[in-house]
Amino acid sequence: MKPTCDLQTASMAGHRAGRLVVGLLALIVFLAIMANQAFAHAALIKTDPADGAVLEQGPAQFSLTFSEPVSPLVLTLVKPDGTPVPLSSFRLSDQTVEIDNPRTLAPGTHVLSWRVISADGHPVGGSLLFSIGAPSAPPAVSEAVDWSLRSAIWTGKVFLYIGLFLGVGGAFALAWLARDARAGQRFVAAAILGGLIAAPLSLGLQGLDALGAPLSHLAQPIIWRTGLGTSFGWTVLVALIALGLGLLSLAGPRAAAKPFALAGLAGVGVALAASGHASAAEPQWLTRPMVFLHGVGIAFWAGALVPLGLALKGQSAEAAPFLRRFSCLILPVVAALAAAGVVLAVIQVQTPLALVDTAYGRLLLIKLGLLALLFTLAAVNRWKLTASAEAGATEVQRRLSRSIGVELLIVLTIFGVAAGWRFTPPPRALAIAAAQPVSVHIHVLQAMADLSITPGHAGPVVASMIIMSGDFGPLDAKEVTLVLSKPDSGIEPLKRAATKPGDGSWRVDDLIIPVPGRWTVRIDILVSDFEMVKIEAPVDIRP
Repeated sequence: MKPTCDLQTASMAGHRAGRLVVGLLALIVFLAIMANQAFAHAALIKTDPADGAVLEQGPAQFSLTFSEPVSPLVLTLVKPDGTPVPLSSFRLSDQTVEIDNPRTLAPGTHVLSWRVISADGHPVGGSLLFSIGAPSAPPAVSEAVDWSLRSAIWTGKVFLYIGLFLGVGGAFALAWLARDARAGQRFVAAAILGGLIAAPLSLGLQGLDALGAPLSHLAQPIIWRTGLGTSFGWTVLVALIALGLGLLSLAGPRAAAKPFALAGLAGVGVALAASGHASAAEPQWLTRPMVFLHGVGIAFWAGALVPLGLALKGQSAEAAPFLRRFSCLILPVVAALAAAGVVLAVIQVQTPLALVDTAYGRLLLIKLGLLALLFTLAAVNRWKLTASAEAGATEVQRRLSRSIGVELLIVLTIFGVAAGWRFTPPPRALAIAAAQPVSVHIHVLQAMADLSITPGHAGPVVASMIIMSGDFGPLDAKEVTLVLSKPDSGIEPLKRAATKPGDGSWRVDDLIIPVPGRWTVRIDILVSDFEMVKIEAPVDIRP
């Protein structure tokens, strides 16, 4: 005997769901338009002054250029004696943050520390060193990972998943699949209440992480304003609405349970599509709907597990109809869920090698292993146990209930693995960052140059240089030679003559930088037959 479906009921439910889904997809488009176009985890590609530069006097302003538009959170100048000076005056120009220098700088090595946030809602920070006059011992700048904050963020994420998937998804299962069966209602309500606590708490933790503040600062208003100002603020707001709708479907009038539960289920997808690595990836017209579909599919499947397992365990009269409706719909749901997951994985990972070479890829492999186990167990339940359980076989129903309990444990483990992605940039973002050029501005009295090496990592690269006089005027050089050296690795100077293709810049093609790390770059400029100007600066080549 194979599982059967109430086709008339399914058709009516599908018609109602279709109208709501159309409206919610319009909402997703609206969110996609409102959200910044982002590649996730912005990469710093150019600074002025250059990292490691030695200047004769302090600059009037600093500039940081990223691979995508960012919003500054914390900008600090650490003086040679270790005194931090907050930098609050800045301007945004496309992908560049221009920062005013408020004071005359003393001789010695300074640290410009920055912390910005990109449109995917994840903060990124770093520091650069420059010296006035001559280098000194750099001031100490702590870069220790706050593991207590990270643990809190991970825990909050897991409980938010439980609230959305097991809570709101469970409310949908009770309203649409269980009908008169109430098994698991207390668990679903508890999961939703847990999510209602985890959602705002996660917002505060996001603010702490964005500002690099410790857990003891959680009560400060600026922490919450900062968290709300990130794209994750949208996720929390929509998640709270979805959780509220799920709770209303449990506690409100029976007639309103279905529309509230359906709207809550769709809200889960919208909340997940509002922020995060996957939703910020391009093309967003594809990734945001895929995240929506993936989230709704997880909530449908995972949300039904506890109510269905408890109904089968209690052997209530409603257990068999509940199981029949669930088994009727789960195959297309899992197919859509898997398809959306594959699309997102391909976009995020890009190459098979990234599955083992990156932390994100390794977490994905763990998740895929757990999913393979989950799908295998679900398939056994579907094809070996479901038909007998629907027919009322008591022992089979008990076995199916125990098996569903194992499925639930696997699902919870998957939540824990997925929450770990919060701290790992996807290979797609790493590849974009690696493809960005490294740039350096070299300026002396006689001449200056803007050097760009593309891509900014070890291997084959192209170097382009714009040569000017020391007062920013034109400089018609007779010859330009690029010299790269890395004495600490035993690499003697690599000299390459530059060509002038006609666009005003000088180029060196077919250049290979063999190893990453800090290189010394020198540009030899033949101004006339009797004058040679040599300018140099350090440049960091990425792996």
